[in-house]
Amino acid sequence: MLGRHKTMIKLLSTICFGIICVSLIALYHSGSLSMKIYTIQDTLLGTATVQGIKGDELQTQTTNIFEWANWPGRSPTNVGTHRSSNSAQRHEIDCQLPLKVYMYDLPRKFNLGFLQKGSNQDLPWVDEAIPMWPSRSSLVKQHNTEYWMMVSLLTSNNAVNNNLAAVRVDNPENAELFFVPFFSSLSFNVHGRNMLDPETIKDKNLQEDLLDLLQRSKWWHRSGGRDHVFPMHHPNAFRFHRDQLNSSIWIVADFWRNPKNVSWLSKDVVAPYTHMVPTYNENGVSDPFESRSTLLFFQGRIKRKDDGVIRSKLANLLKDHSKVHYVESSATDLGIQEATTGMRNSKFCLHPAGDTPSSCRLFDAIASNCIPVIISDFIELPFEDELNYKLFSLFFSLEEAVRPGYLLQYLEGVDKSQWMKMWTRLKEVKQHFEYQYPPEKDDAVDMIWKQLHHKLSNVKLTIHRTSRLKVPDWWR
Repeated sequence: MLGRHKTMIKLLSTICFGIICVSLIALYHSGSLSMKIYTIQDTLLGTATVQGIKGDELQTQTTNIFEWANWPGRSPTNVGTHRSSNSAQRHEIDCQLPLKVYMYDLPRKFNLGFLQKGSNQDLPWVDEAIPMWPSRSSLVKQHNTEYWMMVSLLTSNNAVNNNLAAVRVDNPENAELFFVPFFSSLSFNVHGRNMLDPETIKDKNLQEDLLDLLQRSKWWHRSGGRDHVFPMHHPNAFRFHRDQLNSSIWIVADFWRNPKNVSWLSKDVVAPYTHMVPTYNENGVSDPFESRSTLLFFQGRIKRKDDGVIRSKLANLLKDHSKVHYVESSATDLGIQEATTGMRNSKFCLHPAGDTPSSCRLFDAIASNCIPVIISDFIELPFEDELNYKLFSLFFSLEEAVRPGYLLQYLEGVDKSQWMKMWTRLKEVKQHFEYQYPPEKDDAVDMIWKQLHHKLSNVKLTIHRTSRLKVPDWWR
């Protein structure tokens, strides 16, 4: 009888304690509690002991409930941890809000005037109709990240309703970051694609005109440009004066041609290329593994500079293999059409380094649902804090790639189950590499704005710290 009574007391105490803890959890998350919870927990443990229930039994139940609530335990020394966690939660909530961006109203000669010529090149773009990037033109589109970022802000009125990552603000006082819509990549390509071409002086003049405008901006001087964002996706973008923007945030393809004192990973954002081949949905294909008859696909320029010499070495190793398509080609309409068909019929698509570690080919592979095979010792990838590329790509060093037989033996050893897992994950993430108008949640441009939001705390730290230092960067 006494044993049954103790069991009943034990059960009732546990139930009561559970009810109290659930209530406390609700109060804690509402911000109404701090250290009181520890006092109540200790009181309950003491009461349990008086009633004949072992304190360590209820301690275990207590700890389990606190762990369920994601709290670090009952010790009063951990109160600071609770508060830090709460701050982190508030920061996470803040990061979910749209990033407030002020976009400079630059004369259209710096941006959309490249696409729509007219007599008002010195006026900012105020038209309702946004010129679409021409589907067939001599304009190089693989580096047109600058265009997509600008038009996303021109149409950002519905950013909150559509849960997009950035919204344009009209008042600079309310801005968290400042976007400078100079199409520096397009300017390089339009004004003399050869660096020795006399036409490049027009690109240089535009850069100097922009710097002059910034020098007259109080917002530029307020932060020293640290909260300003410049798209510089082409490796030669803004090449004449990029050292004058080294405190600002750059949107880049990689860091290969940028000196380490002007551009680096913790400051800048790596953005995807715009893919050249059409997006392949591959709906209705019952067996994508078996339907792709080519093991490994590469089509592009073989003779390149720097680490791009790997392409010539790979050609000697792979070009005569029956399961490999390895062909010299250029980005003509016919070349793009052939690449589209070839990638869709291949299990793996080769991405060796070119003149720089990155190229459009990686993003063509993703658009084609073809597992990327990345060969580079120095590549940086977009959105890598959110995406694990090893789940949908394969990586090889330069040394591994040219080891006779190694690459093909590895690829032939990937069975259907492994390939299907990577293929499935690739299809899940491919939306993050799509530039489109109007923008959508988690597409390429939305992901770029998310990356910029992640940079915000470091930007604020640098601005605040620099403003109070008497001896700048004394610790270096």
